[in-house]
Amino acid sequence: MHRLIEKGLMFGNLIRVDSPILVERYNRALKHLTGRQTGLSDFHVDISGFSPEIGDELGDDLYLNHQGVNRQFILLTTEQANAPLLNAKFSTSRGILKQFIEENRQQLFALTARDAVAGEMVNSVYVADSPARLFDIRKVRIEADTTSGTVANAEKLGQMIDRFKTEQDAWYDDVLIAEMIGMAKQTGDVVRNPVRLKHMEFAQDNFWTDHFGGIYVFRGVEHPAAIVAGNKGKVGKLPIPYVFDFSERSAIAKFLNLNDLVEPITDARGIDAAAILHQKMDFIVMAVAASMKEDLTGATRRDLRRLGRQYAKLLPEAWQGLAALARWAEEDGPWPKITSEHPAYFYTLRAKPHVDSDLVNMLLAEMTPLDVRQLFICHKEVFYRAYAKWPEEKKAYVVDFLDREYQVDKAGTRDALFGHEAPMEEPQAVPQPDLITRVGPWGSVARRN
Repeated sequence: MHRLIEKGLMFGNLIRVDSPILVERYNRALKHLTGRQTGLSDFHVDISGFSPEIGDELGDDLYLNHQGVNRQFILLTTEQANAPLLNAKFSTSRGILKQFIEENRQQLFALTARDAVAGEMVNSVYVADSPARLFDIRKVRIEADTTSGTVANAEKLGQMIDRFKTEQDAWYDDVLIAEMIGMAKQTGDVVRNPVRLKHMEFAQDNFWTDHFGGIYVFRGVEHPAAIVAGNKGKVGKLPIPYVFDFSERSAIAKFLNLNDLVEPITDARGIDAAAILHQKMDFIVMAVAASMKEDLTGATRRDLRRLGRQYAKLLPEAWQGLAALARWAEEDGPWPKITSEHPAYFYTLRAKPHVDSDLVNMLLAEMTPLDVRQLFICHKEVFYRAYAKWPEEKKAYVVDFLDREYQVDKAGTRDALFGHEAPMEEPQAVPQPDLITRVGPWGSVARRN
């Protein structure tokens, strides 16, 4: 993976932690959450506060995500909102964390100036011991506080102030006054500067989970279904009307079309369909050439055309279908009949503009793994696993291509491929009253799974 790391294609945009003060705060939060600490003096963290260096030190890449279900987090700075989420087990996790930080940016900025903020993305499932249990996850809520309990204490102080103002003879309650003074030393003036994090809850209707080999859950559509990346026979019965796996191409195509989730690239507005098709074809040629141990260093499109002619008999049916479609788009060739069973079919689609377009593009990327650019952009977890098994020639070409063609203009590339996908859609919080006093943030955060 060293090539990816060197080019910033893996572990990119992580936040460096090298200040003794921040390391001490991190350790304090880590101790509260997990009972563990790090001996490292500097490391990097993602949006959730997970550090790959600490994961390596502890021999546990899930030290903040026990059982991969209720992810805990440590915030040292609001700048973590721009960092990626490593080892994601659910497609919605990063969006939820990012929205939580953005919605509470001012409060978090003030809190992290003095202490780390620790928290948990809580749902009703603590252990995903069967695929069916994943369907019990309906909502995710955020609970967070500093390690010293600033938010909870501020809430208590606010309640004390209300008592002092409203209760008869409160002026003569020396115990209440003493408690208020003591707590105010910890929280500051909560009347002028209230310390309160928004209570946020997110519905989990449509999502991807990495558990059990990867499952795409679509519950919030007109025709619900789950799509399994592996063998659906191994996941057992699921509480949803239909379950498909990748071998059931026609069924998946029908599901996507019935729910109006996809559109053909050739029908999409504002993109150069022929250019996208040719690029997908180049990636397929590259994969074939790499399997034949061809040196692809600095390979240009002309080089790939030459290699395509050289290995024409080895090019898969997916390439042939895309080539026929490109001829139709560019040269008024005959319309190719590409059914859902054709290997090229899912390469010709993209998500329509809707709230779950990112999820649909993830699904399409995993079903079309030869399109390495879309796989990297839309589904990094699967990309990294696939990359580890590639021949060195393919690794070198893909890293060089992504560095030259994608890194220099990420937004432009996304716009060229997906058109409507400007900002990534984030999960939307379910409107809730302020219920922070119902659970007391720190007690829930410290709970063990």
